[in-house]
Amino acid sequence: MNLQLQPQQPSMTTFSTQFLSHTLNFRNRTSRHSNPNFVTSSTPLLSEGNTNDRRTRINQERFRVNETRPKLDQNYDFRDTNLLKALRRSCKSGKYDESLYLLEQMVNRGYNPDVVLCTKLIKGFFNSKKIEKAIQVLEILEKHGEPDVFAYNAVITGFCKADRVDAANKVLDRMNKRGLAPDVVTYTILIGNLCGRSIDEAMKLFDEMLLRGLRPDAYTYTILLKSLLNEGKWEAGKSLMSDMLDKGCEPSSVTYNTLIGSLCRAGKIGEAENVLKNMKKRGLAPDVITYNILLKSLLNEGKWEAGKSLISDMSDKGCEPDSVTYNTLISAFCKEGKVNLAIEYLDNMISDGRLPDIDCYNLILASLRNSGQAGEALNIFEKLGKVGCPPNAISYDILFGALWCSGNKIRALRMILEMLSKGIDPDEFTYNSLICCLCRDGLVDQAIELLVDMMESHKFQPTVISYNAVIRGLCKVQRVIDAIEVLAAMNERGCLPNETTYRLLIQGIGFGGWRNDAMELANSLVNMGAISEDSFKRWNKTFILDLII
Repeated sequence: MNLQLQPQQPSMTTFSTQFLSHTLNFRNRTSRHSNPNFVTSSTPLLSEGNTNDRRTRINQERFRVNETRPKLDQNYDFRDTNLLKALRRSCKSGKYDESLYLLEQMVNRGYNPDVVLCTKLIKGFFNSKKIEKAIQVLEILEKHGEPDVFAYNAVITGFCKADRVDAANKVLDRMNKRGLAPDVVTYTILIGNLCGRSIDEAMKLFDEMLLRGLRPDAYTYTILLKSLLNEGKWEAGKSLMSDMLDKGCEPSSVTYNTLIGSLCRAGKIGEAENVLKNMKKRGLAPDVITYNILLKSLLNEGKWEAGKSLISDMSDKGCEPDSVTYNTLISAFCKEGKVNLAIEYLDNMISDGRLPDIDCYNLILASLRNSGQAGEALNIFEKLGKVGCPPNAISYDILFGALWCSGNKIRALRMILEMLSKGIDPDEFTYNSLICCLCRDGLVDQAIELLVDMMESHKFQPTVISYNAVIRGLCKVQRVIDAIEVLAAMNERGCLPNETTYRLLIQGIGFGGWRNDAMELANSLVNMGAISEDSFKRWNKTFILDLII
């Protein structure tokens, strides 16, 4: 859709609009696409025949082979015992279509299929989203060989990942017909799938597993525990944990991390710390994931001393920090406005031989931008390539905003050109940053061009942030009619306005000289529940006061 608005003269700026239009030309960028190569395999030699029926069958077979037979890398001789080697080689290299063809040739010549190879082939087809071919392999194995529980588990796993639960359950019937009983892995796969649908059904299957005399392992318990805690069923989770210990099943580090993570997300940090202590008492050393989960929660709560103690304990136990640990600490420093401390910590990391990732640098760049230190942000940005950590689109977005807000608009726009020249595609944040900055400086028509550019993009569409920025810019220059048209385009494209959208419009209408219309609109929106009563009262006072003045 083209957004047709009546342009007005934007305010003067210190840079040329010609340079600006050159900078914002995203749509002229070309992308590289490779065309697939289609290979037609040759028809195999067929024995001669004289009858019409035989000729018809031969033609049908020739058509079928041309349709399904993959192109082979080598000319295999199917008359000797190298066929199994060929199948192994093909399966190992991930050429599953070729492997299936070889498997069919093998059984046609009287060889029994290898269950291990068939299981690998089943997994390969499921991972490639070729479910029917995976079932074809199972049928060959059932007809000409002896499938085991591992093969059936591979099929059940594939069906569950494909969200075909009914098909997965029917595999159990096929197992029973061959006298194969489901094992712990079979039940765990099905339980894991049910947990995402109904924890009650998952618990019923768990009980059935116990009745069959199967002992669940730590992985089974962990799956159920995670689901129970995610639904806030703390008592049921504690009961399951007690049952796990009573049955002599030792929790793994993953089990403890699941429990600690759920407690931290629920704000139960004290209980999470107790779980860590119990974990140590049972002789299980916390891993870096355990420490990271708890450290993030402690620092988010502003518990710096507890976080410092945890880092010390981590060091004493010989647990090496990873990028998540550093990012957690640096993020906390930046959140508290201690960006200089964050930079110091970053330098110490590098001195110790630990290389930060781009996410770590972006945290500091964003903090410097927010504190108005565009120069320092630029200094760090320019060193990224030298330390082996090239900037990404987010890095450029941050620097663009920092430089623009500091008044260095020419340098900011050159950042976008540099970004494009290095083959880094703009993302929605790039567009939103440009749109916000342009509207802030009164260049609303250029902002609208970018908004239309986003609309025509096949990668991403404007968000409510994009539309609100343009509506704010239009209302700021008293182009209220155009702002209403943007709202209409927003609704037409399925992007729902939020309270900020309506607030901007009401203020634009009110301060544009139509106060009664603004309050009438506000009253209607309150009745619809689109804006709050407090906002309505605040605007009412503002407009009345403005009238008095």
